[in-house]
Amino acid sequence: MKWIRWFIAGALAVPVFHQTVLWVLHAIGWISLKPFSLAATRPFGVPEVLSLSFWGGVWGILLGAILMRVRSSRAYWLIAIVFGAIAPTLVAGLVVMPLKHMPRTNDPKLIATGLLVNAAWGLGTAVFGKRR
Repeated sequence: MKWIRWFIAGALAVPVFHQTVLWVLHAIGWISLKPFSLAATRPFGVPEVLSLSFWGGVWGILLGAILMRVRSSRAYWLIAIVFGAIAPTLVAGLVVMPLKHMPRTNDPKLIATGLLVNAAWGLGTAVFGKRR
């Protein structure tokens, strides 16, 4: 059951935290990417926000495996944010983009956006996954 809880926590963190930060960045004109996108993803045509939520759930299991071993409250939150910012952002840039034949980018705004929205996802996953 704990793995299901972390999957759900990671999946919920996408629309509530990740996409909300993306919405703020879009609203202030920082980026042109629109949040809560229903554009079809390849190859199955799943709406982008649902695909992101699924992968957020998968990442949530990994983050949960780490956070369940943390005893300090401060470390719990710090690890969630740092893991969220770095791990998914690196995988997106170094694995996902090449697999989708997308050009590698050194755009500081895009990198900062990835770090911010994924840090928010990590925080959200920690919030939803924490045992009360």
